[in-house]
Amino acid sequence: MTGERPIGEDDLQAFVDGRLSASQREAVKAYLADHPATAEQVERETALREALRARLAFKAQEPIPSRLRVANLVAARRRSSTLRPAAFAAVLAWLAIGGAMGAWGGVWWASRALKQAESVSVADNAIAAHRIYVSERLHPVEVPAEQEAHLVQWLSRRVGKPLTAPNLNAQGYHLIGGRLLPDGGEAAALFMYENAGGNRLTLYARAGGDETETSFRFEERDGISACSWIDKGLSYVVTAKVSRAQLLPVAEAIYKQLEATSEPEKGHL
Repeated sequence: MTGERPIGEDDLQAFVDGRLSASQREAVKAYLADHPATAEQVERETALREALRARLAFKAQEPIPSRLRVANLVAARRRSSTLRPAAFAAVLAWLAIGGAMGAWGGVWWASRALKQAESVSVADNAIAAHRIYVSERLHPVEVPAEQEAHLVQWLSRRVGKPLTAPNLNAQGYHLIGGRLLPDGGEAAALFMYENAGGNRLTLYARAGGDETETSFRFEERDGISACSWIDKGLSYVVTAKVSRAQLLPVAEAIYKQLEATSEPEKGHL
C-alpha cells in the first residue's frame, strides 16, 4: 500500500489488526482523516477487536495441558492406532483460539462489508423509487393522505412491522399518500410528502438489517439527496432533491417522531 494507489478494504483491515508498517499506518490515517464515516467505523471495529482480545486473554495465557501437546498426542497415537475424537477436538480448540484472534478481524470486516452492501442496496432502491414516483402528477401514490389510517395499517401489515407516517407540517411538508413497493423479494413502504413549492420528499421503509440501530448515512446521486438509518429492525431512507443541510433536519425530525410513537405508553398504529 503506497500513495500511488487508493486505500482498500485489505489496508483498512490490516490497520485494525495492527499489521501495517509505520509509513502504511500514516497513509491510512491520512485517508481516514478525509473519510470521517469510514474512520468512525474503523474506530468502532478496533474497539470491538480489543474487547474480544481482552475477553480471550485469560484462555490464551493458560498453558496447554501436557496431555494435549502435539508431541504427546503423536506418541499416544503411535501406541494406539486411533486418536480419540475428544482429544483431537480439544487440540483443535486450542489451536483455534490463536487463529480466531487473527481471523476475527477478517470475519468482522466481511460482516461490515455485507451490512454496508445491504444498506447501499436499500438506499439505491429508495432513490430509484423517489426518482420514478415524484415526477408522477396523476398517480404519484396508491393510497391518498385522506385515507392515512388505512394506508399506515395496510403498509404495516405488508412490511411486517408497525409503521407511522410522520407529521412534517413543521418542516413545510404535508403527506400526499403512499404506496407499496418490492425490495429484494421483500415489501417496502413509500410515504410521499410535498411542500408549498411543489418539491416532493419520500420516506422509504422496509424490514431488515441485523443491527438494532445505526447512525445517519448521507449520500447524493445526481442532485438527489438521501439520508438512511436502521432502527428497531427497520431500514429507513428519506429522499429529496435538496441539499444535505436541508435534508438532515427533516430526517432528524422523522427519527424523533418514530422514536416517540414506538414508546409502549404511547402505542403505535
